[in-house]
Amino acid sequence: MIEYADALQRMLACATALPVETVPLEQAAGRVLAREVSSPQCLPPFDNSAMDGFALRCDGAPMAAGTELEVQGWQAAGDAASEGGQGAWEIMTGARMPDGLDSVIPVEQVRIVAAIDGRPQRIELLKDVTPGQHVRLRGQDVRTGEVLLEAGSTLALNACTLLHATGVGQVEVRAQPRVAVIATGKELVSDAAQALEVGQIRDSNRPYLVGRLQAAGAAVVWQGVVGDDVDAFNAALQSALDAGAQLVLSTGAVSQGRYDFIPEALRARGATIHFHKVAIRPGKPLLFARLPDGPLYFGLPGNPVSAAVGQRFFVEPVLRRLLGMAAEATLQLPLRADVRKPPGLRFHARARVELGADGQLSARVLAGQESFRLMSMLQANAWVVLDGDDEMARAGTPVQVQGWGHRDPVRLAAMEVS
Repeated sequence: MIEYADALQRMLACATALPVETVPLEQAAGRVLAREVSSPQCLPPFDNSAMDGFALRCDGAPMAAGTELEVQGWQAAGDAASEGGQGAWEIMTGARMPDGLDSVIPVEQVRIVAAIDGRPQRIELLKDVTPGQHVRLRGQDVRTGEVLLEAGSTLALNACTLLHATGVGQVEVRAQPRVAVIATGKELVSDAAQALEVGQIRDSNRPYLVGRLQAAGAAVVWQGVVGDDVDAFNAALQSALDAGAQLVLSTGAVSQGRYDFIPEALRARGATIHFHKVAIRPGKPLLFARLPDGPLYFGLPGNPVSAAVGQRFFVEPVLRRLLGMAAEATLQLPLRADVRKPPGLRFHARARVELGADGQLSARVLAGQESFRLMSMLQANAWVVLDGDDEMARAGTPVQVQGWGHRDPVRLAAMEVS
């Protein structure tokens, strides 16, 4: 049995960043940038009005209420450049400022002195105008050449929106890690609607892992369920490899029981087992191996939370390395209450980050930490990691807090006031 830090180093030593590929922006959502992206243009690309109203020339000096001006023209969003002259221009929100004009007064702050066919011809200012007011300047948001996103950034919706707005039509991203999931156990039933017979359970691990892997940035290329049978397992593993899997996750059959056949099945295929059993809870029997020709194999225990811990704290760091991402940052927050922990083991606890009446954040480890319990996973919004030889972590002790997934920050919207 090895320590988690040792296990992590052994895994990361087997992983290098995947190749770079260029994809259209509309296909890049959720992908990870391989190169930084700089803006090819300014944003806004031209001076424009922030209000419906009238564009004026202040020339750096305030314009007093009561001033009357002739209306020289009209400018709507999408109109070409115009020469502004000395008067006022009726202008719509987002319209390009006529050349030479530098300020906008909202339509509510003028009186129409004269109009023809509904078009203002002369206006009176009802309020003073400050030079530059209500004008969005060219490049005020983004400058040409400014770095928008660093390599290793995830292209979430806001990032893709900014790239689209600045004219970036394609991006260089890391290839997605290709992953397969094999659930083992003759007791497993895949169809959630199927009635269970005596001794059967539903294979909740498989859909959970598939969803978490996709959220983590991987492409799931194969998934399936096999019984406690070496031949069926080997056939499933070969199907996963034939589908191009670079990482294979299995659940169950890695402990020391009669039907825990996976370690020997892997050795028979020529796999190199880098470790089997880690000083953690839950999930101690976890296995990590490298298959011939390079695919990485994670043998996760079968209990649901043990499998979740294996995916979160073993598979996801490797995915980050494959995606060219930096090591994950963690939070340090005080414990809300005392927590009993297994001495000498790294304990991964389902927890809630909460906002107290004093306005301070803290982490509350949930009741029901047994590895078969699913309800606490529903209630949790974070993981708390407790390490060391002590049997008790005391209230107020700063502890490591991580989001449910490596790309899932602790969600403040889910915090409770207590």
